[in-house]
Amino acid sequence: MDAHADRLRVVGLAAGENAELFASQIARYRPAVAAMATDSARERLSALAPATTVVGRAGREGLVTVASHPDAELVLCASSGTDALEAVLAAIELGKTIALANKEILVMAGGVVTEAARRRGVSILPVDSEHNAIHQCLHGRSLSEVKRLVLTASGGPFRGRPASELTAVSAADALRHPTWRMGRKITIDSATLMNKGLEVIEAHWLFGVRGRQIDVVVHPQSIVHSMVELVDGSVIAQLGVTDMRLPIQYAFSYPERWSARPAALDLVRAGRLDFAAPDTEAFPCLQLAYRALEAGPSVAVVLNAANEVAVTHFLEGRIGFLAIPRVIEGAMNAHEPVELTSMAIVRNVDDWARKCAQEMARAVELKV
Repeated sequence: MDAHADRLRVVGLAAGENAELFASQIARYRPAVAAMATDSARERLSALAPATTVVGRAGREGLVTVASHPDAELVLCASSGTDALEAVLAAIELGKTIALANKEILVMAGGVVTEAARRRGVSILPVDSEHNAIHQCLHGRSLSEVKRLVLTASGGPFRGRPASELTAVSAADALRHPTWRMGRKITIDSATLMNKGLEVIEAHWLFGVRGRQIDVVVHPQSIVHSMVELVDGSVIAQLGVTDMRLPIQYAFSYPERWSARPAALDLVRAGRLDFAAPDTEAFPCLQLAYRALEAGPSVAVVLNAANEVAVTHFLEGRIGFLAIPRVIEGAMNAHEPVELTSMAIVRNVDDWARKCAQEMARAVELKV
């Protein structure tokens, strides 16, 4: 935004619960409307925000209000979890371009969201560095030219460690990501490789490819953000420094390219680029995601919901690191797949999965 103030204007903003920090951002960008996650945060913000900014309702309703503002042309969804799903659908119905930095939205309701976007002629532009990289590699290419997509993974803080060494790792250990600075939930997902599993499902919906056309390789340098292999054997890769400003800006500028502030990639200083197959025995969450994609959309809803529950329990110190995939797999095994024909069904499956995962997690707690 600051780098291209002549091209971009903030119309609406939404945040979590830090009203004081959010108030300073509102003072800087002067949006017409703002929203927060909880009523208590909303009340604090109302006392701090300028009169020119309307403070909308809290939670999901507030997100819908921000995403639906008539002056908004592009909606960037970067919230954690699935609370913004209805807001994304509301923006699509109003014909707004979606810049998606939230993989859970498509994991939970990929069919519903992409069908709505197709019907309204709306573009969904990926902001995740891996999917943004694939989007750049695919620019101007027909899907018939594509053999497979290759998502790169840093490997997280436990890369190279066998399962036997992961029994006693703590949340603090898992939150020490070697490359990226991210939120707590996504950092744990990176440590379990579930983040990559969710990205596999997201790539299926974004690019219209099957699960067997999506591979994952561990690339600890995080310089190659992802690759596309074409049917003739050529491989197109997108490389860059580890700076999320680049994919965010590309989503805002697409199909144009604007100048950027981040330092240019110095390949000589970067040195070697390493790639390895993921260890799915030590980190089974990746294979659970492939299984969910193959089993059908409602199983992916269960996978996502159970993962959120399990990660919360792990962050609270109530279950161990290796219990996370056990909780997820238990919920998946207990689920009877259903067709997701409406948002009501999606939310019902999500609610059921969270309750089931809570029971699974409580059972595992006794064994920690």
